[in-house]
Amino acid sequence: MKTWKKVGIGAGAAVLLAIIVGFTVHQSAKNVATVQTGKVVREDLATVVSASGEIKPKNYVNVGANAFGKITHLYVKEGDRVKRGQLLAQLENVQSTADVNANEASLQAAQTDALAADAAMKTSQADFQRAQADFDRNKLDWERAQNLYKDGLISKSDFDSRKDAWATAEAGLVQAQARVAQAKAQKESADKHVTQAQANLTRVTDVLHKTSYNAPYDGVVTNLPVREGETVVMGIQNAPGSTLMTIADMSIITAEVMVDETDIVNVRLGQPADVTIDAIPNKVFHGTVAEIGDNAIVRSSGVSTSQQTTANEEAKDFKVVVNLKDAPQDLRPGLSTTAKITTATRSSALAVPIQALTLRTKEQMDAQNNQPGSVHAAAPTKEVASKGKKDDEIQGVFVIRSKRAMFVPVTTGVTGTSDIEVTEGLKEGDEVITGSYKILRTLRPGSGVKIDNSVPKKEDEAS
Repeated sequence: MKTWKKVGIGAGAAVLLAIIVGFTVHQSAKNVATVQTGKVVREDLATVVSASGEIKPKNYVNVGANAFGKITHLYVKEGDRVKRGQLLAQLENVQSTADVNANEASLQAAQTDALAADAAMKTSQADFQRAQADFDRNKLDWERAQNLYKDGLISKSDFDSRKDAWATAEAGLVQAQARVAQAKAQKESADKHVTQAQANLTRVTDVLHKTSYNAPYDGVVTNLPVREGETVVMGIQNAPGSTLMTIADMSIITAEVMVDETDIVNVRLGQPADVTIDAIPNKVFHGTVAEIGDNAIVRSSGVSTSQQTTANEEAKDFKVVVNLKDAPQDLRPGLSTTAKITTATRSSALAVPIQALTLRTKEQMDAQNNQPGSVHAAAPTKEVASKGKKDDEIQGVFVIRSKRAMFVPVTTGVTGTSDIEVTEGLKEGDEVITGSYKILRTLRPGSGVKIDNSVPKKEDEAS
C-alpha cells in the first residue's frame, strides 16, 4: 500500500476517534449539573429571634384628673426631672378651701359642745352623789324616827317631818339620776357631732388635696398634654378622665417588642438580647428577657385574643420585655427598637449552610445505586422550609463523592444566622452542595455534578 493511502487512512481514523470522543463528552455533559459547594466546618452557632417594638420605661404613671376644675398652675414642663412628692400642678381650689375652713369651724364648735356636755355630765354626777347622800341620811332619820315614835319619845309632828324629809330626798335622788342620764345622752350626742364633723372635714380635705398633684416617685415628665387655663374632668363609667401628664421612672429602661408566635416557644426568661435603637445607629445595647406575655396579640389590630369572641387565622405576636443594662440617660420612651434574643448557643458545632438542606423521598434515595438521570428530568421537590412534609420525605444534604451528588440524610440542631448544626450524618470536611436553589430542587440523588464556585450570574440568582 502506498504511503499516502496509509496516511489518509490514519488521518481518517483519527478524525473518527475525535468525533466519537467529542460526541461522548457532549452526551456526558448533558447529564452533569453545575453546582456550588461548601465545606462542613466546626463553628460557634447561636439561634437568634429578632423582634421589633419600642423603648419604654419599666415604671410609668399617667397622672389623671381626680377633680373637675381649671388648671391654675403648671409647675413643670415636658422633659423635666422631678422628685417624689414634688408639686406638679394645681387646680382651682377656692370652693374646696372654703369648705375645709367651714368644716374646721364646725369641728371646733362640735368639740366645744362636747366639752360643755362633758362638764354638764360631771356636774350631774356630783348632784347625784349629793342627792344619794341626802337620801341615805334622811332614810336613817326616818328609820330612827319610827323606833322613837313607837316608844313615845318623839311627837307625831316630828315623826311626820322626818318622813317628809325622807320622801323629798328620795325624789331628789330620782331627779339626780334622770339628770345624769340626760347628761350622758347629751355627751354621746356631742361626741357623735364631733365624729360627724371630723368625717366631713376629712371628705372636704380630700377634695382639696385632689386639686393638687404631686410626683409619685422620682422620674421624668415624658408627656404633658394640658396647659394652664384648661379645664379638666375626672373619669366616669366608660369615659376616661383628663390626663394631666405622664411621669416615667427612667432608672430601668426596657425594650418592649412583639415576638412572632412561631418563635415565642423558644424564648425564656433571663435569655440575653442585643438591642438596637433606630435613633442611635451603629450602637448595640445589651439586656435580658424580663417578661414574656401569656396572651397572643393579633398583629393587624393589636387586640389580645382573650378579648375576642371569635377565632381567626391572622398572624399573632406575643409581648416580650427586655431590660436594658447599659441604656443612656437621654433615652426617650417611644423610640423604635429591634431586639435580637439569643435563645440557644452551641460551641464548636458541626455546621453546614442552611441553604444546603433539602428534601427527598425514599424512592429517590434508592435510585442512587442506579444510573444517574438527567438533572432536568427530575421532578421538583419541596424545600426544607415548606409548610407540609410528606411522611416519606427525608431531610438531608447532597455530598460530593466521586463527582456525584449523593443524598445523605442528616439530623439538625441549633440554627444560626446562615448555618445550621448537623448532629448526625456528616463529618468535618465533607463537601456539600449549597446551590443553586433551582439545582437543589431538581437534582436527583446520584447525578453527576461539576463544581463551579464562581460568583453566580444575576439570572441564576433570579431563578
